[in-house]
Amino acid sequence: MENIQQDQQALREERGLLDRFFRLSEHKTNIKTELIAGLTTFVTMGYIIFVNPNIMSDAGMDHGAVFVATCIGAAIACFLMGLYANWPVGLAPGWG
Repeated sequence: MENIQQDQQALREERGLLDRFFRLSEHKTNIKTELIAGLTTFVTMGYIIFVNPNIMSDAGMDHGAVFVATCIGAAIACFLMGLYANWPVGLAPGWG
């Protein structure tokens, strides 16, 4: 039993900062896979950055202001979801 605990301690010491913080090994993933998934999520969600201001400007709002607000809102929500909740979900403003 003591050997197992020593092995686990050695494994924790070998892992990098990102691995320890996001528990990548526990989730059976690695940094490369997570970067590809993040890029895919960004590209998939990217349409909202252009569509949201167009729809909102038709309602009388300033196109540039809505564009900036959409970008900032999505960035803050994604960072909070990833860093605080440790949940890999992309969030952006919606019209629901």
